[in-house]
Amino acid sequence: MVDDSHQSTHKRFDDVASYVQKLGGNKGHIIEKVLIANNGVAAVKCIRSVRRWAYDIFGDERAIQFVVMATPEDLRANAEYIRMADIIVDVPGGANNNNYANVTLIVELARLHGVHAVWAGWGHASENPILPDTLAISNPPIKFIGPAGPPMRALGDKIGSTIIAQTAKVPCIAWNGDDIIAQYDRSTGQLPAEAYKAGTISNATEAHEAAVRIGFPIMIKASEGGGGKGIRMVDRAEDVANAYRQVCGEVPGSPIFIMRLSTNSRHLEVQLLADEYGNAVALNGRDCSVQRRH
Repeated sequence: MVDDSHQSTHKRFDDVASYVQKLGGNKGHIIEKVLIANNGVAAVKCIRSVRRWAYDIFGDERAIQFVVMATPEDLRANAEYIRMADIIVDVPGGANNNNYANVTLIVELARLHGVHAVWAGWGHASENPILPDTLAISNPPIKFIGPAGPPMRALGDKIGSTIIAQTAKVPCIAWNGDDIIAQYDRSTGQLPAEAYKAGTISNATEAHEAAVRIGFPIMIKASEGGGGKGIRMVDRAEDVANAYRQVCGEVPGSPIFIMRLSTNSRHLEVQLLADEYGNAVALNGRDCSVQRRH
């Protein structure tokens, strides 16, 4: 005879649908099956967290099903997230643009397996606005667990996000566009073209003038740069033109901007969690001054 007393102690709702209804959620988007577009630690953390929550709320840790993507490399490594999954889908190996960063593949798998939502975690396709945009126009629509495409697009650009921040009266470090105030289009994630252009540096002469106004030391940065590319520290006016040309050469076609270098600073992050109903909470902050590669 099975003793259900312990399980009944934890059980508050019969299923996800009743939970959503009770809390006034969107009944058209009940999530009971999720595709994880990631691997490794990210996937393990997602499955563990949701299953722990599901057991507390429903008395059934498998109330939410997980579909995972598995490359030949992950299969050979007998990765833990694969052993934890409900459904395993073989995907091509190699670079992540063949698998976890391949938006077309992720959307195809989401539709094929009838999932209600996609969780991309961090890295890979998680910051590509094309993913939530494409999932949203699926039939039926598939939820992206994370920001919608327009705000992701707006805040993913270094120049645009700084303009949005200072417009919202967030204190910002001095930069060449620190006098620009503009509202972005919430439906597209785009700033007015003239406002964005005003925040860019078009040539070495403009770079020199902006650097002198801001004050040294400065950082010359490519808006589309990253991973150490498209960024130069300059502490003398005579070096600005050469550094500007180097940044342009490292990230061809990228808009360029100049920002005052903050010395003896620490890199602190505060994670925000918000939903589509207007609720938001600030989670714990963390010191990211020491990065993994430095």
